[in-house]
Amino acid sequence: MPDATQLTTDERQLAELGYKQELSRTWSGFSNFAISFSIISILAGCFTTFYFGWNNGGPIAISLGWPLIAAIILVIGFCLSELVSAYPTSGGIYWWASKLGGVKAGYYTGWLNLVGLIAIVASVAYGTATFFDYAMSRFSASWAEGYSLERVFVIFLIVLIFASLVNIFSSHLLAIFNNISVWWHVLGASIVVVILVFFLKDGAVHWDAANVFTGRINNTFGLFGSSDGSLNGPGTDGFGFFFYVLPLGFLLTQYTITGYDASAHLSEETQGAADGAAKGIWRSIFYSAIGGWVLLLAFLFAVQDPDAVSAGGGGVQVIFDQALSPELAGTVLMIATLGQLFCTTACLTSASRMLFAFSRDGAVPGAKYWASLSKSKTPVLAVLAVSVAGLALTLPALLKVNIGTEEEPIYTVTAFFAVVSIGVLGLYLAFAIPIYYRWRAGTSFKQGSWNLGNKWKWMAPLAIAEILITSVYFILPLYPGGAPLFMRGFLGAPSAEEVPFDWKAVNYAPIVLGVILLALWIGWHLSAKKWFTGPKTTIDLPEGVTSADEIALEHEHKGFHQPPES
Repeated sequence: MPDATQLTTDERQLAELGYKQELSRTWSGFSNFAISFSIISILAGCFTTFYFGWNNGGPIAISLGWPLIAAIILVIGFCLSELVSAYPTSGGIYWWASKLGGVKAGYYTGWLNLVGLIAIVASVAYGTATFFDYAMSRFSASWAEGYSLERVFVIFLIVLIFASLVNIFSSHLLAIFNNISVWWHVLGASIVVVILVFFLKDGAVHWDAANVFTGRINNTFGLFGSSDGSLNGPGTDGFGFFFYVLPLGFLLTQYTITGYDASAHLSEETQGAADGAAKGIWRSIFYSAIGGWVLLLAFLFAVQDPDAVSAGGGGVQVIFDQALSPELAGTVLMIATLGQLFCTTACLTSASRMLFAFSRDGAVPGAKYWASLSKSKTPVLAVLAVSVAGLALTLPALLKVNIGTEEEPIYTVTAFFAVVSIGVLGLYLAFAIPIYYRWRAGTSFKQGSWNLGNKWKWMAPLAIAEILITSVYFILPLYPGGAPLFMRGFLGAPSAEEVPFDWKAVNYAPIVLGVILLALWIGWHLSAKKWFTGPKTTIDLPEGVTSADEIALEHEHKGFHQPPES
């Protein structure tokens, strides 16, 4: 029988977890960090969801809320880094929950993770399309005049197709693509900051620090007394503002700094995964948090007329139009668009690997298709399935919604917020489950080469608490028209006569997630618990074989050996 030492450390550790090396292990530790850094993408979240923070809290939700929430997210990342070091497999979050909490925990975690990843793919692709449209409108007057939701949706389709093709082509190409993405984000964000600091148009001046760090805005069009969205205006002093409105603005941070579980999903393609994937998670959060804060402060200091920003929906493109020439505004928007395209591609990679791993264990209808690999060892059908699901989830973006009144209409697209919320809720709730079970396991948990020592004792409960609290906020109504009638009094919202209830204004994130959770509960009790056994091994082991060396020998004996890396 061949010597087990011929196998690489990664192959032996993967074999111990029960899997043969199927995916191509060509990613370096930097490439692993790069994909999570690309998915977090400060050129995506900081731009596309800036208006969440501006409308729900204003400058303080951004300047002070970002570092506060980012610090807690880093704690969540540390907890996940410890888990991936112990269990470096593509199943990632789902596999850890199954290992530590049992089959049922793994079942729910896997589906939450998958739904969250699909929603993130959809939201980033739609954001890319929107910002491409914004950029082109600054360069072409005719393009600006021809705006329509249908045109943005067509661009969204093109973005999904492009990202799918890059993912299908080869794993090695993806690694190169993500390495380039890191430098594009670093260089692109730096250029944007330099433009906003040194190249304001004639007559434009930087906002004062007092407004940046203390300014408050309640631009919810009727919740808790808001009426005009002005700086420190109506509805920004009471309990409702600090308890309800301001926390909604934290979605800017929570959405931007997410998707870093990609480092876990790509661990079976990463060399030195037990250490490289763990560092990929927390480093991507840390550097994104710093870069994102600098970028957001540059946005805020460039504000010229806060009331006009509110009147324009709170979008960052309004700030650029105020502070920069059309050409520079278009340049900044195009830099962000390309960063978002990188981000979409990386998100699709992560989601398809999750679908591949979950299907490998038989948890998804049509599993044999999504778990299949092409000749280039790429899960092509999983890539296509995620793209189609993301497309379906975003169809409501074709509906324009009036969140004002019939006399003073204010139109927006509520679908984007809902898709973003679904992504954040799905991913972070999936993160909370294995973190909880690791906390409950205590000292019986076998730590990997990268670990928290004893710090898990306070980090894990802090991470779980933050996830549960923010999850409640992100399913709440955003506008009076989308608030159920029984909540109007509590929200200080206008009566039904003033602002009628409108299903199109509803944050449909809790409806989608509620339907999914109900379907999972029914599916589990009627069927899945009878046949779903959790993670399956892809190595046939003889009775009594349990050690890493024995599994590795069996792995090689069955013909799964690949030559070790040089």
